[in-house]
Amino acid sequence: MSVILKAENISKQYRLGTVGTGSLQHDINRWWHQIRGKEDPYLKVGGVNDRNAEATEDYVWALRDINFEVKQGEVLGIIGKNGAGKSTLLKILSRVTAPTTGSIKTRGRIASLLEVGTGFHGELTGRENIFMNGAVLGMSKAEIKNKLDEIIAFSGCEKYIDTPVKRYSSGMTVRLGFAVAAHLEPEILVVDEVLAVGDAEFQKKAIGKMQDLSTGEGRTVLFVSHNMASIKNLCSRGLLIKNGSLGIDGEVDQVIESYLESNQKSQDFIDLAEVDRKGNGEVKLKNASVYGSKRQLLPKSGGPLNIELKLDNPFQYLEQDIVIEFRIDDNIGQRLIWGSTNMAKKRIDEALKSLTIRMENCILNRGNYLVTIHIKAKGVVSDWVQNAFSFNVEEGMFYSTGVQVPVNQSKVLANFQYQFND
Repeated sequence: MSVILKAENISKQYRLGTVGTGSLQHDINRWWHQIRGKEDPYLKVGGVNDRNAEATEDYVWALRDINFEVKQGEVLGIIGKNGAGKSTLLKILSRVTAPTTGSIKTRGRIASLLEVGTGFHGELTGRENIFMNGAVLGMSKAEIKNKLDEIIAFSGCEKYIDTPVKRYSSGMTVRLGFAVAAHLEPEILVVDEVLAVGDAEFQKKAIGKMQDLSTGEGRTVLFVSHNMASIKNLCSRGLLIKNGSLGIDGEVDQVIESYLESNQKSQDFIDLAEVDRKGNGEVKLKNASVYGSKRQLLPKSGGPLNIELKLDNPFQYLEQDIVIEFRIDDNIGQRLIWGSTNMAKKRIDEALKSLTIRMENCILNRGNYLVTIHIKAKGVVSDWVQNAFSFNVEEGMFYSTGVQVPVNQSKVLANFQYQFND
């Protein structure tokens, strides 16, 4: 297959802090270097794109020296932590912004879906936006008309197609935007995390459409997602972006494994002070520990599993005012277990500071698992941490039979015991 997209030494630099019309001092200095035939001095300045490190420079490299090729018909998955530079890379590939250094070479039209409502005008109806987007992508009016019914049917927005887009929900907007981008026959389709806004039915339909585009029509797809299951099912090759640099370019299984390994933390004491979270913060998850029959032992299949959560509860909420829900996913993001303290009997009338969740017979197979925590205080979301921490389970025997059985979620919920501690 021929190369349809080539990125050569792509770098993107941003200035930190508030940027107005520019700095006169910097402009004069840059002009002075230019007339003497010297390199722009500000391209040499800048720190690494690490969101966990305090800024020590005026400039930062969001991307640095990215090189890769994409062949026609290939589906390329791009993964990495929040702030690693994935969306910046897609904006450069889509020509939304220009690279500071390097070049992009492509053949054919590029259709992009980078965020909810990309390219839509809120005052125009869904139908009018389809024609406007098609024109932007270089399609004639006749070509758009031929695809119009198919686009509307795929989006599922038939009832609202003549309603202004500003009245659409975010899910409806994504549905229509993806339908337009996928059906107007671009040679390269660029999709960011926006599909996560859609419901499960639409996500399944969208992934199926992207597979049809690549295998049936020979289109190229660049797909960014934090859902490792979607990346694994859809992509044959992956890129791992780390702090603005290209970490791994290879088989998708290898890239996913490397990404998950980089996210693993010690199970004994997992500090959660610096993780990305949502909520008002009145009660927060401070740290966590995961262990088996003893604190120093890893959990085993068939043996005890203990997840101990320490809370920051400065407002001294009582236990009955707090609901803690948790979800355990496998290492590609598929939900396996869900639990909630709503199922536990209320026992104490003191400020809640820690919680131990225990499963007497761990039904998880050997492997790595991710835990998402959702805390409500008096009915309001206080702390919501997606993939807050990971833990490992060692191989063991289920119920002394010697046979490992798959997780059955319908039987999982009753297996948990909750111990509230003041």
